[in-house]
Parts: sequence; structure tokens; C-alpha cells
Amino acid sequence: MICEHPRVIERSHHVRGRTIYDWRHYLAVIQRKPGALGNGAPFLEMPDAFKRLQQHLLKRPGGDREMAEILALVLQHDEQAVLCAVEMAVNDDAPTKTHVLNLLHRLVDGKAPEVAKVEAPPALTLTKEPRADVERYDTLRKAEQEARHAS
Repeated sequence: MICEHPRVIERSHHVRGRTIYDWRHYLAVIQRKPGALGNGAPFLEMPDAFKRLQQHLLKRPGGDREMAEILALVLQHDEQAVLCAVEMAVNDDAPTKTHVLNLLHRLVDGKAPEVAKVEAPPALTLTKEPRADVERYDTLRKAEQEARHAS
């Protein structure tokens, strides 16, 4: 199945006809013409999180293109995962493509990436563990102040 639309059976001379849109079908169009996001009828049917993100992004230059790229993530990832990442980004008050991508990858991967432990070569290993000495810091600071006053 490529596409499915609900059937609209309303035959009346007194009721205006209805057009059913699915915003997902217009993703290729907005990638080429992101300005269509602002006034496009299909995008009135987007989920609320996408609409809230759109309100933030369309206020800045290039925000329409950024919004189009975020919506296009639905083509490669599960729509619910993208929607969840968008909601999190808007709630974090960081509505940017970079933040949405970061959150989406964390959701899709399921965990933070593991960082490989780096073993220091023997020449760089500590032979004597340093100790925290606040008095030494105070001594250095006083010496610096005295040097300033002397000059």
C-alpha cells in the first residue's frame, strides 16, 4: 500500500465540499520550496508539536528550510520518534534542527554512545598522585599580588 485516504461522502448543495490533506505527502515539495510551509493548507493538519516548532522556527531567517528538514526526518525515521524528539526540543526551549537530531539519535539508539577507554602510555602515567593543596594556591596568589605591587 502506498497511500490511504478516508473517503468523504457528503453530497449536499448546502454544505461546502471538503478536501483531505496528508502533510506527509508534501514533504518532497517543501524540501524544494520551504516557503510553502507558511501558508500551505496541508500543513494545518500536522501534529501540535510540529506546529509549535514551526512557530519558533519561522520567526528566524532560514527557519522554513530548517523546519522542512526536520519534517523530512519522518521519511527516514519512525514518525513517533521524530515527534517525541520535537516535543522534547520545544520543551527544552531549544527548538533547533541540531537539538532535534541529537534527541532523535538518542531515542533511536536507546542509549548514549559508549566512550572507549584510553590507556595512557607508561611514559605519561603518574608516579606520584597529586594532592589537593588549597594553601599552595593561596601562596601562589599572594606571590602574584606582591609582584604586581612591587612593579
